[in-house]
Amino acid sequence: MSSRIDVLAVGNAIVDIFASCDDDFLVRHNVGKGMMNLVDSAQSAALYAAIDDPREISGGSAANTAVGIVALGGKAGFSGRIHDDELGHSFIRDIHDAGVLFGMAPQINGSPTASSIILVSPDATRSMNTHLGACIEFEPGDIRPEDVESAEIIYLEGYLFDAPAGPEIFAHAATLAARHDVRVSLSLSDPWCAERHREALGRFVHDHVDILFANEHEAASLCDSSTEAAMVTLCEQVDEAIITRGADGAFVGHAGDRHDFPARPQGRVVDSTGAGDLFAAGYLYGRTNGYDARQSGIIASLAAGEVISHVGARPEADIAALVRAEGL
Repeated sequence: MSSRIDVLAVGNAIVDIFASCDDDFLVRHNVGKGMMNLVDSAQSAALYAAIDDPREISGGSAANTAVGIVALGGKAGFSGRIHDDELGHSFIRDIHDAGVLFGMAPQINGSPTASSIILVSPDATRSMNTHLGACIEFEPGDIRPEDVESAEIIYLEGYLFDAPAGPEIFAHAATLAARHDVRVSLSLSDPWCAERHREALGRFVHDHVDILFANEHEAASLCDSSTEAAMVTLCEQVDEAIITRGADGAFVGHAGDRHDFPARPQGRVVDSTGAGDLFAAGYLYGRTNGYDARQSGIIASLAAGEVISHVGARPEADIAALVRAEGL
């Protein structure tokens, strides 16, 4: 990535497979509702065979955020590991078509490109069943120094901490960020991820993170406290703490100021997949393009509100136009 970019997003490169189902389907297939469930290749194949009308699109949390930043008019790159297979090449085509810079070559050896079967319930809750494949073989060296140097912010996906080299990847990212004067942003991704790695992630947040994204359950899990107490704790530890609260909107704490934002759904709520990813996209786009924390929170709410109005984790409407209509 030779040109300057706003954000380098680092995370799992996953092909998302969307399908609708009822709650009985989740029970029959032992799927935790509203959770990110890790599955092996056999479980993934069985679920794929059982769903109707699957829709495939390249994804992964950090990749979705990168796509959202570009859709808003910003510049973003992505760093993630894929395999030299059909899904891997599909991922490359799709993320390039979205305007995201991605320069990593597919891996010839190792596991296949990752996939995630996302089951959407009638109440719009999404239950993710992820086969991590090549993602678990992500190594610190996969983050190229020249990519970090070109960015204003490096954005880390919390799910990546579950990889065998996860702590080393985060440490390497923080070292590169410090070397090139790049701000570090982190999304906690999942309450169980925050619980599994509470001590290590908490230390990383305290020592390295400038901008932290979490939903209320993830924040409470990381701090092992109530949501309100977690908000206070995290605001003391990072420059900008962003806590999303679903239908109740979001909170942003920055420089001693507290901003609360109502949810801004752009129509009926159909699928909550990607809401947090697009909220992060809107906020990071704002903070790297001259907007203050309050304005960035509004942009984030608009972007998240668009993506929950349809199935899929990528914007379908012109979210940059939504921002312009807001007078921003």
